[in-house]
Amino acid sequence: MEDLERLCQEMLRYLKGEQVDFSWCKVDLSHFTDFERGVLEQTRQIPYGHTMTYGELATLIGRKGASRAVGYALSKNPYPIIIPCHRVVSSKGMGGFCGSKGPESLLVKCKLLELEGVKL
Repeated sequence: MEDLERLCQEMLRYLKGEQVDFSWCKVDLSHFTDFERGVLEQTRQIPYGHTMTYGELATLIGRKGASRAVGYALSKNPYPIIIPCHRVVSSKGMGGFCGSKGPESLLVKCKLLELEGVKL
C-alpha cells in the first residue's frame, strides 16, 4: 500500500510539471517477448525532457531498421509515464501513443512532452 500511495503522490507531482524519477516503480514485463521487454526497458532509460526516435531506439537495442516493431512494442506499454513511451517520436512527426489512434492520443503525447519542457 505504501508503494501505491507513493506512486499517486509522485504522479500528481509529475502532472504538476515537476521532474519525477519513476525508476523505483516495479513493473512486470514477464509476459512480453524478449524484444518487447528490451524496447520497454530501454524506453525507461530516456531522461525526463528528452526524446528519441523509434529508429534511434531500435538501433540502441541492437535492432537497426526495426522502428516499426519498436512502435508496435510501445503500443503495448501497460505503464505509460512510468515507461515514458511519449518520449519516443517519429523522425517525421510525433508518432502514436500507447496504441491509441486519432488526434486525442497525439494531444496527450504532446501535452506530456510540453509538461517536460520539450519544444515541439
